[in-house]
Amino acid sequence: MMNCLPEGLRLKLPENEKYLSSIASLAEAMREKRILEAVALRCTESHDLIVDLHIMYGRIPREETDIGISEGTARDIAAISRVGKPISFVVKEIVFPENGEPFAVLSRKDAQLFAREEYLSKLLPGDVIPARITHLEPFGAFADVGNGVISLIPIDMISVSRISHPSDRFRVGDSIFAVVKSFDGKRISLSHKELLGTWEENARFFSPGETVSGIIRSVESYGVFVELTPNLAGLAELKKGVSPGQRASVYIKSINPEKMKIKLIIVDSFFDEKTKPSLHYSITEGHISCWNYSPADAARKIVTQFD
Repeated sequence: MMNCLPEGLRLKLPENEKYLSSIASLAEAMREKRILEAVALRCTESHDLIVDLHIMYGRIPREETDIGISEGTARDIAAISRVGKPISFVVKEIVFPENGEPFAVLSRKDAQLFAREEYLSKLLPGDVIPARITHLEPFGAFADVGNGVISLIPIDMISVSRISHPSDRFRVGDSIFAVVKSFDGKRISLSHKELLGTWEENARFFSPGETVSGIIRSVESYGVFVELTPNLAGLAELKKGVSPGQRASVYIKSINPEKMKIKLIIVDSFFDEKTKPSLHYSITEGHISCWNYSPADAARKIVTQFD
């Protein structure tokens, strides 16, 4: 939906560039209440945002920089942090001063309200949507789900394989997919692990006797958990000198679907700056009613019920 993309995904689209190509096309976008996107150049002392529209400058007054400013749920950092980044907006007015260059008055808040009322409010638990990572905290990842409306993916909802910090899985600016857990009219709750494949879908890429690459996620008294994919981990025998965050080459001893267990032996381990694994989505659109991670004959069931 063109009017509800996460910020940064609209910037180079032909339609967006067309409306920023002339004053006449910008006026057309204003009449049609089109949601556009451009880069915020700076934040003034009064916390207004100045936006580069190519043909002129735009100004987003402080109270229009974020839906949370007027609601009292956002601080001015919401505007400051957008400097140098794409920002969504609608054109409220084009001003032609007697002395000076024309400029446009913009509203990011109106773009966010549109996303909330015309897009997010129509989503159901289990709907799969695009999102973009905006910042990371120890407890979860924040993602833009449309026009700068931010939602949280709690750390335990990011993947089945446990991670110590969301940065183990994401980087700021990553375009991802997420699944709606709930929407209360203002805040949307997201999950992510259901899109990364079931145990069987991940395990089919591995066979006993192979030596493969993984990431050490935790070292316990009884063994070392090694992540093979974001939704699949195996347990290796203890080995001196290994620590969480290292990349490891591991020998696969056995794969047991009934117990959802993969037994490993660590061949070697080392630190590698590229320990963030690639995300391979098994679902990127549509609706999930019920997601069952476990194999059919497994004794333990890991299920997410959306409907």
